[in-house]
Amino acid sequence: MNDPLSLKLIDIVRADPGLMHVLRTVRALGLPDWRLVSGAVYQAVWNAKTGRPAGYGIKDYDLAYFDGSDLSYEAEDEVIKRVAAAFDEPFRSQVEVRNQARVHLWFENRFGEPYEALHSTDEALGRFVAPAFAVGVRLEADDAITVAAPFGLEDVFAMVVRPNPNRPVAKGWARTVENARGRWPELTVVESV
Repeated sequence: MNDPLSLKLIDIVRADPGLMHVLRTVRALGLPDWRLVSGAVYQAVWNAKTGRPAGYGIKDYDLAYFDGSDLSYEAEDEVIKRVAAAFDEPFRSQVEVRNQARVHLWFENRFGEPYEALHSTDEALGRFVAPAFAVGVRLEADDAITVAAPFGLEDVFAMVVRPNPNRPVAKGWARTVENARGRWPELTVVESV
């Protein structure tokens, strides 16, 4: 994506020391089909738009990768431990790692809705609870930052949170909205699709 909003997002990411530290560290690990996704990415935009400091309100860094070669929890746990070992605190506790190839194995039991198997990390973004949350970035070998945003970046930059039109409203939707509004009261929430 080389549209104007993607370029703005890339500038915001580059200006955020925490995001860049996570991206550089993860890139060095060589994980398959990885992206830093969701909160830390779209919240960096919200901080930039509202004049808040980089890192404000960011609770974690969601690291998604896709490895279909071994769907066992043990294989994912090894990656989780490897990623944790690459960071010092506070990042060690804040970087949350999930193999997107395994999500269909546990999602329905945890969230009460079916979840078909994925084929890539970018495909997972299309299932996030809100278009504004469906954004991921990766620091490539040549230092370029690539952006994946299946719904575009308009909602992210407009600070609009609306349900994903391609899935049922998430069970924790009200809590998610309340949590985000508590940190960024400037948000506009659209309750229906």
